[in-house]
Amino acid sequence: MSATYDYDLFVIGAGSGGVRASRIAAGHGARVAVAEEFRVGGTCVIRGCVPKKLFVYASHFAEEFEDAAGFGWSVGERSFDWKKLVANKDREIDRLNGIYIRNLDKAGVKIIEDRAVLKDAHTVHLVNQGRDITADRILIATGATPFMPPVPGIEHAFSSNEAFHLEELPNRIAVVGGGYIAIEFAGIFNGLGVHTHLLYRGTAFLRNFDNDLRSILAEEIGKKGVDLRLETDVASIEKLDDCLQLTLQNGSKLKVDAVMYATGRVPNTKGLGLESVGVELGANGQVLVDAWSKTSIENIYAVGDVTDRAALTPIAIREGQAFAETVFNDNPIAVDHALIPTAVFSQPEIGTVGLTETVARQKYAALDIYKTTFRPMKATLSGSEEKTFMKLVVDAETDKVLGVHLIGPGSGEMIQLVGVALGMGATKAQFDQTVAVHPTAAEELVTLKEKWLAPAMAAA
Repeated sequence: MSATYDYDLFVIGAGSGGVRASRIAAGHGARVAVAEEFRVGGTCVIRGCVPKKLFVYASHFAEEFEDAAGFGWSVGERSFDWKKLVANKDREIDRLNGIYIRNLDKAGVKIIEDRAVLKDAHTVHLVNQGRDITADRILIATGATPFMPPVPGIEHAFSSNEAFHLEELPNRIAVVGGGYIAIEFAGIFNGLGVHTHLLYRGTAFLRNFDNDLRSILAEEIGKKGVDLRLETDVASIEKLDDCLQLTLQNGSKLKVDAVMYATGRVPNTKGLGLESVGVELGANGQVLVDAWSKTSIENIYAVGDVTDRAALTPIAIREGQAFAETVFNDNPIAVDHALIPTAVFSQPEIGTVGLTETVARQKYAALDIYKTTFRPMKATLSGSEEKTFMKLVVDAETDKVLGVHLIGPGSGEMIQLVGVALGMGATKAQFDQTVAVHPTAAEELVTLKEKWLAPAMAAA
């Protein structure tokens, strides 16, 4: 470690990637400081996946109450208190924030509550304190921020950041977007009793997901009451006396009480001084890095959403650890972004890993496709019409399973261990050799026998 600088490592941003990198580097003997201008924990803990999952849980209870009747339960009068949910969520976030701070303290990492910007390749300037700090290496881990398009009246809309702190639950809401954040929040609001419109400009949401998942989820959320409007975009937002009026691109009007935009996120690099010190940025403002998370400047690195490689918390954590091992433990690790198990906490939820059928057909000469759609066992008594769907994409020549795509209860939990199997190169025969756990939905993954034939293939 160098005595020339104040610290061996200075991290800008105390989110998932920055915290992990700081702790691991400090554990290897580095003198580490991390600057955070808001709260320790980053998007996932403070305003992302953790509070969102808590809201998803809350939104499921209305259906659970209805399902209970089929199992002999009589559920009496019930009501929902939005402010209580928000307060309880805030208390849990405060607890997690405290844990993150204590873990950094235990590791010996100096936490600096300030905005830090680059002054030169080895110097950061603390904006509020008005002082400079030097470091041998600097890590950029500032994450991403919601993109709000320049739509007239956009100031009347809010993003996912603000969704967790609404003072009142609206009666009617328009969620604009087609990614997983838009889908998840549409399910949350709908489940909490809000009349929910989901507007997306494309022909099918969840771009880059398997087409079967996209079409089945669209059908399922429609059955649950979400007003899904594809090929629909907002031209303007106007505030009226008692509501917001959306003028859509086709000229029609839509009146709601609130508008949430979930139209993507952009790397949070603005105003950090990156360009002034020569850090190369991409077209979307992302920090360009090599396989070892190194930027165009030899001693400056970046991990997490700010690099726009794969905007997922577990990836940021893995990149942060790999950086610290590579740089401070002489243990070079490059993160493989090729196989990432993913869950979307839509209603019903999605679990997916590996290649979609579309991509697999572009890469392999012949495929075997296995599909099944069935009514979950719970639904036989509850009366629910929700369906579970499972799909395996298999290389016909080697029998290797290339992709697994699930939709239905528990899909997020199932896909984690399916990811282990695909990471080990499992074949369809090995899936078949695995003893089924009965009665579960997951057993379908190891009992699928019938190959699916596309209509054109079947006709031939």
